[in-house]
Amino acid sequence: NSALGPYKGGLRFHPSVNLSILKFLGFEQILKNSLTTLPMGGGKGGSDFDPKGKSDNEVMRFCQSFMTELQRHVGADTDVPAGDIGVGGREIGYLFGQYKRLRNEFTGVLTGKNIKWGGSLIRPEATG
Repeated sequence: NSALGPYKGGLRFHPSVNLSILKFLGFEQILKNSLTTLPMGGGKGGSDFDPKGKSDNEVMRFCQSFMTELQRHVGADTDVPAGDIGVGGREIGYLFGQYKRLRNEFTGVLTGKNIKWGGSLIRPEATG
């Protein structure tokens, strides 16, 4: 829901991810974000891809493919995803790199980026 502002929630890469889980987590995120009184809606996204046990190259290729599909649905005024279970700084970095390549812009698109790409020192690790 974006009634209060751009969508804000996490991306989850875990074998248990399915549409009903994402709908529930998205609804929960709307409620959590509305309690902050900040102008943010809520959302959640992800895939049943499991980065555990995968090589860096496999994770990078998956993240690049994922962002290739996601890039037209995210942005500072639309949806600003963050990491969640299975999506840490490495994955956010790969997603961010692909977004930058595709859109030639990078302001306000993902939270959880490395400090050298405009990230924050406050929360370097994702949930889980």
